[in-house]
Amino acid sequence: MKILSIQSAVAYGHVGNSAAVFPLQRIGVEVLPVYTVNFSNHTGYGTWRGPLIAPEDVREVITGIAERGVLGEVDAVLSGYQGGEGIAEVIVDAVARVKAANPNAVYACDPVMGNAKSGCFVAPAIPELLRDRVVPVADIITPNQFELGYLTGTSPDSLESTLASIDAARAMGPRTVLVTSVERPDRPEGTVEMLAVDDQGAWIVQTPQLPMKANGSGDVTAALFTAHYVRSGSAAEALRKTVSSVFDLLALTLESGDRELRLIEAQEFYAHPREQFEVTRVR
Repeated sequence: MKILSIQSAVAYGHVGNSAAVFPLQRIGVEVLPVYTVNFSNHTGYGTWRGPLIAPEDVREVITGIAERGVLGEVDAVLSGYQGGEGIAEVIVDAVARVKAANPNAVYACDPVMGNAKSGCFVAPAIPELLRDRVVPVADIITPNQFELGYLTGTSPDSLESTLASIDAARAMGPRTVLVTSVERPDRPEGTVEMLAVDDQGAWIVQTPQLPMKANGSGDVTAALFTAHYVRSGSAAEALRKTVSSVFDLLALTLESGDRELRLIEAQEFYAHPREQFEVTRVR
């Protein structure tokens, strides 16, 4: 399998491609990483150094890949956080080029905007661009509950309202939706859920909610889910493997006391996920 991953890169720590590439490689995926920024560290530290890569330069890298004649071998395009407005059209164009070369390829978009606690933390134009231009051409999207609500103009909280919001998102274009943090009021205390929906049905999985927020965990989640889903064609299997790998990565990070993901140390959890959480069909 080959995945063209258009995301940010950092020298220190693990977000964007610096979070997604290694777990994908560890499960046997050939990754073509294209960088949208080349920062010293993620912006959550408050200070960072390095360039935001101009959209035309990102496009040039993709054109160079196309000139090698390999776009027909790409099984999926993956994108995440979009630092500037211009990158959206570059990604949409890349998806069109890949699908022209391989009509079976899919596009997985992690529509990063923000979360319920901190609100939107991207440039003001990005949410509308994602909603109106990017998400409609995606096959897979991996929003959190807050992002799902923005995309669909809804307020998902219960299982029923979240499923309804997912249906609204699927009507926009993407057939497969993974909601990465479902926090419904009636869930057991100290738990969090993930919910995956495709044409075959809807599945939910519940895990303990760890007392932490680790930058990059969403990037790992989107990458692993995309790869497992493309390989298996099963949302339930992709959900089961992904949630297990990510939970064990986060648990290891929490135990370490480190702010950055223990991405390398957790590698066996990607290659051999324990699949310790039950996936339940809800539709």
